[in-house]
This record gives sequence, C-alpha cells and structure tokens, in this order.
Amino acid sequence: MKKRNDSQRTYMLITIPILALFVCFNTIPLIRGVIYSFTNFKGFGTYDFVGFRNYMDLFTDPRIGGSYLFTIKLAIVATILTNVISLLLALGLNSKIKGKTFLRAAYFVPNVLGALVVGYIFQYFFTYILPGLGEALGIDALSGSMLSNSKTAWIAIVIVCAWQSIAMNTIIYISGLQTVPEDVYEAGDLDGATGWKKFRHLTFPLIIPFFTINMVLCVKNFLMVFDQIMAMTKGGPEQSTESISYLIYNNGLSGGSFGYQSANAVVFFIVIVAISVAQMTISSKKEEQL
Repeated sequence: MKKRNDSQRTYMLITIPILALFVCFNTIPLIRGVIYSFTNFKGFGTYDFVGFRNYMDLFTDPRIGGSYLFTIKLAIVATILTNVISLLLALGLNSKIKGKTFLRAAYFVPNVLGALVVGYIFQYFFTYILPGLGEALGIDALSGSMLSNSKTAWIAIVIVCAWQSIAMNTIIYISGLQTVPEDVYEAGDLDGATGWKKFRHLTFPLIIPFFTINMVLCVKNFLMVFDQIMAMTKGGPEQSTESISYLIYNNGLSGGSFGYQSANAVVFFIVIVAISVAQMTISSKKEEQL
C-alpha cells in the first residue's frame, strides 16, 4: 500500500508541473488569441471589441484567399510527392540489399537538419547554383532563379518541403513493412502474386494504418509551412508564395493587424482540425472494409 501511494505521489509530482506548463504556454495563449480575434488590437496599445467583423472581412479579403489557395495547393502536391517517394524508398530499403542500414541513416539526415537551415541552403542553390548550371548547359528554363518567378517559386518550395519530409515518412513506412508477416508473402507466392499485384493485394492493405499516419502528418505539416517560406521567398514574388502561417506571422506581428490575423489563425486552426478528422474518418472506413 505504501509503495502504491509513493508511486501515485511521484506521478502527481511529474504530471502537475507538465500540466501547468501546458496551460501556461498553450491553453492560455490560445484563449487570449481567440479573445483578440474579436478586437481591433494592433499588437500594442489599447483596443476595442469589434465582434465578428474580423471574421466577416476574412472571407472578402483576396490576399487571405490567395494564401489559402497557395497553401492548399502546396499541401496536396507535396503530400502526394512525399508519400510516393517515401513508399518507394521504404520498399527498396526493406528488401534484401547490402548496406541498407547505412542507407536508412543517410536518408534520415534531412530530417535532422533545421527547416530554416535547409531553406537557406536551397535558397542559395536555386538562386546561384542551379541558374549557373543552366547557363553552362545552355538550358534557358534553368538560367533564371526559380524563386524570382511567380510561376515556378512554389515548385521550388514543394521540392524543399518534400525533400525534408521524405526522411521521416520513409522510416514510418519501413516500420509498417516490417510488421507484415512472411507467411502472407509465402501464401501470395503460392497463388502467383508478384510485383504490383503483390503490393496492391498483400502489402498495402496491411500497412494502411501507417499510410494514414503519414498522410495526416504530411497534410498538417504542409498546411502549416512557414520556415521554408521565411528562408526562401518571404512570401514573394508578388505574394505568390505567401502561406497562411507566414501571412499570420508577418501581418500579425509586424503589420499592425494582430486582431485580424488572430481571427485568421482561429479559422486556420478549425480548417486543420476538420481536414485531419476527415482524413482519419475516411481512412478508418477503408481499414474496416479491408
């Protein structure tokens, strides 16, 4: 009985400070942000409550609409690209090849690097190195910086986001592939299942939970893209790569629209939660069907 009481006391001593920190640095700022979303607060000085005016203005602001369209487009393309490449790499690294332990570690390196560091490295690559190679090879399409063209800047950001996210997704897919029993493949071999049929009817149905995790994480992370935008384009050129997170940060903290962007943040939070719940619901139904 004494040991049980000691363990409960220890648990409370650990849990209470963690909960206090969570409330101080997460819950309270969230509540204050919601309150500010109903005001005309500039980030300093006094403010007045304006009701739902900020929320109504959001739906008529073309800049807000453009940032949502760009962010959703980036999230969709980057999610598809990341998961396709990650799954292919995982299938290769899970097969019987030499040096796969080293290759797994090598592919994980991008995830270790900070997003800002990666963004600045690729900013230099797309601004100087790639155009230099394009001029040397006589390729006009690569002679200019992709980041200075509103039609190609988003492609460069997709490449960087996918390059860094592939590492973690590949590890998750490898973990899923290692849970597939060998008996399943042996039974498939007896039935003549090979190549694509083997993957479609045997492997993929058994790793759907891992596929769901990767899809949800990818969509959430890409919708919240910020560091790459900050390092590479700062929303340019002509606000063509202005993500929602960057717009909230830029206009909210330095643009004197703290209350307005707080309303944007609340709407953005609801959108992310709704998309994540929809993904989980659809994936759960597919798992039940299988």
